[in-house]
Amino acid sequence: MLAIESNGVIALRLTTMAFGGSAARHEVLLMVPEKVAASIEAATTLLTGGSARSVVDRYREHVQANSARLLAG
Repeated sequence: MLAIESNGVIALRLTTMAFGGSAARHEVLLMVPEKVAASIEAATTLLTGGSARSVVDRYREHVQANSARLLAG
């Protein structure tokens, strides 16, 4: 499910970026730090004994939040 949901967010982001302007700039400025933070969160989860499943579940939460935000905007 993560792969399917992620592809939807990628499509929404690419569409936003294709139109350019301030919305595209804003999306890029959100996207890059978000990816860094998500990777740190995943590493911390694994290093503190969390499961890969919990990492995937958390990524799905992030992806679903991004999807909702992009669809609303």
